[in-house]
Amino acid sequence: MPLYEHVFISRQDLSNAQAEGLIEHFGTVLSDNGGKLVDQEYWGVKTMAYKINKNRKGHYAYLRTDAPATAVQEMERLMRLHDDVMRILTIKVDEHEEGPSVQMQKREERDNRRERRN
Repeated sequence: MPLYEHVFISRQDLSNAQAEGLIEHFGTVLSDNGGKLVDQEYWGVKTMAYKINKNRKGHYAYLRTDAPATAVQEMERLMRLHDDVMRILTIKVDEHEEGPSVQMQKREERDNRRERRN
């Protein structure tokens, strides 16, 4: 099955438990349609570069999935209809990277990776 990475932003006035509940909800939507939630990360409340629906901040969540295209389309459709979700981004990838995402790594680890590339 194809591999995908999803990032979505939910409203700032939700509690942390409600924002993490959205991750679980969309994970079950995937599994009900034949997909699998490989990994999930809750990135917390972050300030956005510009206002979206009069919100300056939002709860960010990241999902790694292994799902057929129909399951991803259904999850995206439900995300668009959900009142608490402001933005979504889905990217098809060749393979999932091991370990935490760049957003969750400590600053020192990210700096070391930059030095290795040069």
